[in-house]
Amino acid sequence: MAGPLQFEAPTALDYFAALVADDASLSVLEAAVAVAQDDEPELDVQGVLAQVDALADKLRRRVPADAAPLQRLRLLNQYFFHELGFSGNVNDYYDRGNSSLPAVLRTRRGIPLTLALLYIEIANQLGLQAQGVSFPGHFLVKLHMPRGEVVIDPFSGRSLGREDLEERLQPYRRQRGLGDDDEVPLGLFLQPAPAREMVARLLRNLKEIHRSARDWVRLAAVLQRLVILLPQDWPERRDHALALAQLGRLEAAAAELSLYLRHCPDAGDALALRRQLTAWRRAH
Repeated sequence: MAGPLQFEAPTALDYFAALVADDASLSVLEAAVAVAQDDEPELDVQGVLAQVDALADKLRRRVPADAAPLQRLRLLNQYFFHELGFSGNVNDYYDRGNSSLPAVLRTRRGIPLTLALLYIEIANQLGLQAQGVSFPGHFLVKLHMPRGEVVIDPFSGRSLGREDLEERLQPYRRQRGLGDDDEVPLGLFLQPAPAREMVARLLRNLKEIHRSARDWVRLAAVLQRLVILLPQDWPERRDHALALAQLGRLEAAAAELSLYLRHCPDAGDALALRRQLTAWRRAH
């Protein structure tokens, strides 16, 4: 008689891969929480999401059913930025904990993106229409209101008018050689960020933090997630290969680098990397 069927529990990477497999069902908040499993392997992702739901529910119970959108927005800002005390971590902006949603929930400090993700979730549960905006240099939140759009800086809690946004945009315009606002309208920079792009932005924040710290273990883990999220972003595979090589995982590094070279044969670094690939293969 056959014994009972046994199934292996999915790994954290399996779980993440399932979350980001399809754009239509991709939950940015859940995927962002799942990223924190690299630092907290026993993290209960659903438990963290329940914490966010509880924060939203606490506010929702206070808001009159007939409250106008503007009143809801005012109550949300008072609750999120003042009562709960969420704000930007100005003292240690590049602390990796600022990119961990469970840590941000504990400390109430984060970077614009992680603060925005929490703000957007609570706003939407309150009946507001909030979206993330990949504004150059600083992630923002846009809310659709009956009389127009409101743009919030989740790092400071400020509402930003057109002049504020244009002022923030000027360095980017100059750097890119872009014309004035008539030639490249402000609205072009305020388009909603796709879910996959937001998750990628979070991972790339961590990527730069770990690369600067030469933390190859964490860097390789983040790059593995980027490869899962963006399977055809070949430079991320190259970077993953280089991180794996730093850990002595030359066979896996060679496999990743081979894919990069196959798809980017004319890249500026291709010749040097082919030599590197040959050396890795000889070494293992």
